Amino acid sequence: MSLWERIATQTNGDAYATAYAERFRAMAAAGQDVHGEAGLVTGLAGPPPARVLDAGCGTGRIATHLAGLGYDVVGVDVDDSMLRVAQEEAPSLDWRVVDLATMDLGRIFDLVLVAGNVIPLLEPGTLDAVAGRLAAHTADDGLVVCGFGLDEDHLPGDCPVTSLADVDAAFARAGLEPVERWSTWDRGPWDGGAGGYVVTLHRRAPGGGPA
Repeated sequence: MSLWERIATQTNGDAYATAYAERFRAMAAAGQDVHGEAGLVTGLAGPPPARVLDAGCGTGRIATHLAGLGYDVVGVDVDDSMLRVAQEEAPSLDWRVVDLATMDLGRIFDLVLVAGNVIPLLEPGTLDAVAGRLAAHTADDGLVVCGFGLDEDHLPGDCPVTSLADVDAAFARAGLEPVERWSTWDRGPWDGGAGGYVVTLHRRAPGGGPA
């Protein structure tokens, strides 16, 4: 069982995909803003139909919203049970079961989004491979946006912490240059990690990523 599957079932049981989607539906029904990630993407990617890859899209909440705004979106995830929920919600969108460490979609994107604690939930030892694959799918001068917890309080179950320094180093080796970082999806000022969460912005320099 993968790290993601173990923690997902530990947190929500075998029906974790449905439980995950229902949690966000309930939040939206209660009037909470569940589109913070998409709001940042629209401010960075430019107007539709900019190309967006939702890497680790889960049940498709973000990708579906962006597609509704007119963006050219592909959603990928390693978990086919999560993608089945996404497919039921938005059957016309491009959903693909993909391991980010070996991803090869045959196209590039203006912005690659990696939200939902995907980074710390990667299989041990795959961060460099994933960074390389993200860079390979990013257009020259395109952007990679990641959001993830930096401490136990901001990670699910017993998910291990992945340090920001390790992420920065892996992304640098992949040819992704740091541009900005925030403490929230609505661009709250970076607090040095005191809040336990980070949103990073990297840019692929022309010719800078792996082939």
